[in-house]
Amino acid sequence: MFHTRFSALAAFAIAVFLSFAFSAATFAQAPAAPAAKAKPSSVAPLAPPKPKPSPTGQPASQAPAAKPAAPSAPVVPKETVKLDPEFTLYLDLEYGRVVIRMRPDLAPVHVARVKDLVRQGFYDGVVFHRVIDGFMAQTGDPQGDGTGGSGKNIQAEFNKESHLRGAVSMARASNINSADSQFFIVLNDSTHLDGNYTLWGQVVSGMEFVDKIRKGDPNANGRVPYPDRIIRMQVGIDADKAKKK
Repeated sequence: MFHTRFSALAAFAIAVFLSFAFSAATFAQAPAAPAAKAKPSSVAPLAPPKPKPSPTGQPASQAPAAKPAAPSAPVVPKETVKLDPEFTLYLDLEYGRVVIRMRPDLAPVHVARVKDLVRQGFYDGVVFHRVIDGFMAQTGDPQGDGTGGSGKNIQAEFNKESHLRGAVSMARASNINSADSQFFIVLNDSTHLDGNYTLWGQVVSGMEFVDKIRKGDPNANGRVPYPDRIIRMQVGIDADKAKKK
């Protein structure tokens, strides 16, 4: 009888064990629960960025397609002003020749007077008595100190041309009609002179030689102790005729 009970208990225990193992195996193979769907956010989505304007002013998405580039045209050189030898001056320095285009369209009386003085040889050997670095170089006084001239004044011919680098303009005293023979070449743009001095010419070549003219003492109003001088001045047409002889 004891043996019978033991057998029954053993059978029961084995049945319980098998049932538990089967349940554990089934649980281990069950698929994971699907992840919960994310709830919609309460923050409004950002608006799509606006298309950036193209160079044509239209949105890039609406801008017309770029046209194929046209074949490049040959580069045409800028037209240069042809010098009239009758209104061209050659100013010879120790360093080289300076060529000045005269402007009778701006100051006909000044141009005529300067040409007359040049043909007289008035400027030959005359010094640059006043030279201020970065401003201007002044000459035309046979006395060499800024007090002399030819003895004939010229009525002012102020014009709208600007005193930029290379401009050639007439010096004068406080009286606007006191210009005589003295003139200056502008080293750097000096537009504050516009409308107050008669501009009558423009350096077209040789400005690098003008830059070499000895500078004066800034504490002595630009006076030059050992000044450079004009070797010779000629009207272009006269110099050209002399060459042909």
